Amino acid sequence: MNLFEEAKKRYHEIPIPDELTERVQLEIRLAKEKQEKDARRKMEKFSKRMLFSRRLQKSAAAAAAVLLIFAGALNTNMAFAKSAEEIPVIGALARVLTFRSYEAKTDDLEISVEIPSIDVIAEDLDGVEQSVNEEILQLCEQYAAEAEKRAIQYRDAFFATGGTEEEWKAHNIQIRVWYEVKAQSDQYLSLAVMGAENWTSAYSETKYYNIDLQDGSLIRLSDILGENYKQKADQEIRRQIRERQQEGGIYFEHFDGIREDTPFYLNESGQPVIVFEPYEIAPGSEGRQEFVISE
Repeated sequence: MNLFEEAKKRYHEIPIPDELTERVQLEIRLAKEKQEKDARRKMEKFSKRMLFSRRLQKSAAAAAAVLLIFAGALNTNMAFAKSAEEIPVIGALARVLTFRSYEAKTDDLEISVEIPSIDVIAEDLDGVEQSVNEEILQLCEQYAAEAEKRAIQYRDAFFATGGTEEEWKAHNIQIRVWYEVKAQSDQYLSLAVMGAENWTSAYSETKYYNIDLQDGSLIRLSDILGENYKQKADQEIRRQIRERQQEGGIYFEHFDGIREDTPFYLNESGQPVIVFEPYEIAPGSEGRQEFVISE
């Protein structure tokens, strides 16, 4: 046995006091607890940084969204830009996004659909946009499906009456569902959702949504024109009809007046614009009839 192995043997034969064993175990336990404590402290700091980062990102995103919408309104809406000069703080705003869009093309027809979604940027409103969005989604999908069915029925009838493939292709059947923001300010949003088929005007459809961005309610004519809204609107429409007839416009002999559900939208000045589809109060050749009602 060499000197190194002999020394190693004597080292391992040295008895270890119990106190030393306990002290070593204690130091190991304390070191382990310190490591776990440091790890928890680091994790807490990391979590706080992540939470602050998420809050900061969320606040920045919300601020950017409001700024973007406000800037867009200033650039595209001169009436809003002029009024905004006197608004120190912008109130409840809303944005309209394309929730779903798709296009389909076959040998028989083309379909183009854009479904909007309203997003109200205000936590204190009742969330009327949710029910409106659900209604819009159902309306758009239903119109597209029914329009496609009508086009197919029309094609079958066309061929049954002697039409040829070449003549059918010349029809270029197109179905379109889309939307248009009629007006928007810090007080209201007016949106039109439309469906049309290029081979017929009998089934075109437009639905208007006017939302009060102050309390989240749907705006009615009576909210703008007062309790006698029908009388005011009928009187103004008859006056404008007479003016248009003097300029060559053609209308049916008798105007029965508006109904409670007569559609309207709000213009940039906040005035209601009452809309009549073709054939309602005038021949189809006169097209859609719109009447601005002053308060």
